[in-house]
Amino acid sequence: MPVDVEGYREFVAARLEPLRRTAYLLCGDWHTADDLVSSALIRLLRHWRRVSAMESPDAYARRTLLRVWLDERRRPWRRESAWAELPDRAVHATVDDSAVRITILGLLAELPPRRRAVLVLRYFCDLSVEETARELGCTPGTVKSQAARAIETLRGRMAVEEVRTDG
Repeated sequence: MPVDVEGYREFVAARLEPLRRTAYLLCGDWHTADDLVSSALIRLLRHWRRVSAMESPDAYARRTLLRVWLDERRRPWRRESAWAELPDRAVHATVDDSAVRITILGLLAELPPRRRAVLVLRYFCDLSVEETARELGCTPGTVKSQAARAIETLRGRMAVEEVRTDG
């Protein structure tokens, strides 16, 4: 039975930008996010016949994206650091809160992958605790504790950042 390519194209066209934004929140880099989405969509196409019959193909696509990101994080070259100093980042500020947003994204990038994934799925993708647990393959209690620890870490680091900028 041939793959429904047209249905796949419609699905991708409708969900490409949300997947790309989710990938960016996971990895913190637009180029890597594009690579992650591409890899996830290739995996999705391989199983499209089965996925298109699912009740929630969005959940499958998100889970695939998450697993692609976690796989990428495990690669040895991702643990290597080639920079003596971090390069300056360009900031295109149009809103007064852009500095806070950049700080939060930077702090989010410092979180361990599992905690970052919990925050992105719970608060960006607006999934329930149970849905997040299903996506990550863990218990709802683990999701709650990881979210609480991640938020506590972010709050603590935000307070340190505020002290640095104020004093």
